[in-house]
Amino acid sequence: MAMRMNDQDGFAMTVRTEVRPGDLGGIIALHGTVYAGGLGFDPGMEALVARPLAEFFLARSDRERVWIAERAGRLAGCIAIVRADEETAQLRWFVVHPDARGAGLGRTLLRDAIAFSRVAGYRRIVLWTVDSLHSAIRLYLAEGFRLAEQKPGPVWGVDVAEQRYDLDLV
Repeated sequence: MAMRMNDQDGFAMTVRTEVRPGDLGGIIALHGTVYAGGLGFDPGMEALVARPLAEFFLARSDRERVWIAERAGRLAGCIAIVRADEETAQLRWFVVHPDARGAGLGRTLLRDAIAFSRVAGYRRIVLWTVDSLHSAIRLYLAEGFRLAEQKPGPVWGVDVAEQRYDLDLV
């Protein structure tokens, strides 16, 4: 499955759900570079992404999916839905490269993930983020997520407040 759209500079962007060679490493690297550059996170962020991403890929369930966005042949963003339990999906690995922002890619990825979760039969979606990701949080709130938990403290080399957002689907 692939979807096409254009960014604000007219570059074609493609969103697909098929995982290809290099995608897993690219997703890990994208998280590392985006969050190190924007928030000062250390390589622990990449480790947090790497292990569960590998487990997700190796398990391959029809109730789980990853969306991979490409812009000009390069990884531009991603998002995934993974099973937390029978009734709960967890939204993971949501990131959009700064060069691909502003064209609605993040909103498109988020809405696709929510729609998929409904079709897959989940009753709710949970996600963890940090309070400094203001644009992402605005997207979550606009789609109906609500703040459910907050834990301040040092994570990945910086002080942040980790936040859990929940969305009821039924």
